[in-house]
Amino acid sequence: MDKFNPVDMSVWQGRQDPEDGELALRWHDKVQPWPQAGSAAPGVALVGFACDEGVRRNKGRVGAAGAPLAIRKLLANSAWHLGRPVYDSGDVNCEDGDLDAAHGRLAERVARLLDEGHFPLVLGGGHEVAFGSWSGLNLHLAGRGRIGIINFDAHFDLRMKLEQASSGTPFFQIAEQCAAQGTPFTYACLGVAETANTRALFARAEALWVWHVLDEAMTPAELPALLSGLDAFIARCDHLYLTIDLDVLPAAVMPGVSAPAARGVELAVIEPLIAHIRASGKLRLADLAEYNPSLDQDNRSARVAARLVHQLTK
Repeated sequence: MDKFNPVDMSVWQGRQDPEDGELALRWHDKVQPWPQAGSAAPGVALVGFACDEGVRRNKGRVGAAGAPLAIRKLLANSAWHLGRPVYDSGDVNCEDGDLDAAHGRLAERVARLLDEGHFPLVLGGGHEVAFGSWSGLNLHLAGRGRIGIINFDAHFDLRMKLEQASSGTPFFQIAEQCAAQGTPFTYACLGVAETANTRALFARAEALWVWHVLDEAMTPAELPALLSGLDAFIARCDHLYLTIDLDVLPAAVMPGVSAPAARGVELAVIEPLIAHIRASGKLRLADLAEYNPSLDQDNRSARVAARLVHQLTK
């Protein structure tokens, strides 16, 4: 069995409204510990990736390792509207700095949850989480169909892995792995900030046939065009992995990240795109990345992260 911290259910507590009965339930009333023996009804399975080793290596501001706990705390008191079970399967840590081993443990857990019929939702952590998440889906599918990666992000995260992986390398690592196993690298990066990506990164994205959309083109007025482009991308894929780097959002909405956005993409654009991806029936896995509680203000960023979890699971 993969090495995982025991599930700590003490975080799942909050307000009670007994006068309103079953219609007043919140997440803390419904989330169950994931049974490692299996046999649970298929549902949503939360997985924490309490790691910011990749952010440290990428010279960012560390603190994202605390994100899974902080997001759970905000989720706990959120109103319950789901029609399927939700399980908490605990956290993968990276306290020893061995990111490769942490990626391996995350991949094993994601693959096992998928094997059991669950929808894994990974709570990062730095965006190095993406390589572990994708590796789990890749392990589960074992070559059965094309995986499309949709990344809402201000950054391509296509830096070349030299000596070590980081939060800036995950999609380059995935491209390398796809080439090694002879499968297509199918990647969309939506919300790219031109000022946050060098010409070398744009050139690498072009060489890898990455579909990208700049942040300035992601406005409510452009939603019909964005949805059309998304349809064309989804049509090429059998399975989808959605990863949301929270620094894609405007800094006023998402201050608690290592690299706040100068412009960003509004939730009014991100949320309908999430709904469209979910409606495709191809979404197998999702994660959130880069929330840093130590940089948050009045839990503003945590509330947005919890809202996105709601959007991904409803």
